[in-house]
Amino acid sequence: MTPRIGVSTSVRGGWRSFLAIRFALWRVGAKAVRITADTPCDLGRLDGLVAGGGDDISATHYGGELMPDVRIDPKRDALEMELIRSAAAAGLPVLGICRGSQMINVTFGGTLHADIQDVFKDAPRMRTVLPRKTITVAPGSLLATIFRREAAKVNALHHQSVKDLAPGLRISARDEFGIVQAIESDSGSPLLGVQWHPELMPFSARQKQLFAWFVEQAA
Repeated sequence: MTPRIGVSTSVRGGWRSFLAIRFALWRVGAKAVRITADTPCDLGRLDGLVAGGGDDISATHYGGELMPDVRIDPKRDALEMELIRSAAAAGLPVLGICRGSQMINVTFGGTLHADIQDVFKDAPRMRTVLPRKTITVAPGSLLATIFRREAAKVNALHHQSVKDLAPGLRISARDEFGIVQAIESDSGSPLLGVQWHPELMPFSARQKQLFAWFVEQAA
């Protein structure tokens, strides 16, 4: 049967993100089901969870400093934290994309850099859907197994990143400035977060392999 994958997005403006992820999942044989704070879904009807990109995560969840000029979505934060905890506990595969990767870390007790430019002074202000950023993949990591190489080009649409890693997770990729670009479970369970947007690189064989791996776990 076709795996059913829950995809969490923002209520406002989340359709474009959902459509791109839905297409990426369809290409590898899965059906996407949109989840928002206004349209929740029974996790028992799903075979996997994708936590998508979007608004910043409220700093109240990781003890950070509240920033007045960023948009947050408290209802979505609460929904995704519950979904990620429940999916991981049930053994369902979880893929976090950009904000979703950060949410995986925060859900299990990690923290974030509220703005990477405040910490990584030499890092350029990069915001592009094109694969312009080079990442180094940790040898022996799950991501290295999926990509089958130790370096890759990815896009960049974020201004936050993982700071302190949550227990039970490990870093599987960084960029040339040391900014965390991927995290995964250190127990071997199918839990992976990537800081970039693989759904916006449909012509990349590596990114298609990422979704194919995820759907294989769901199936």
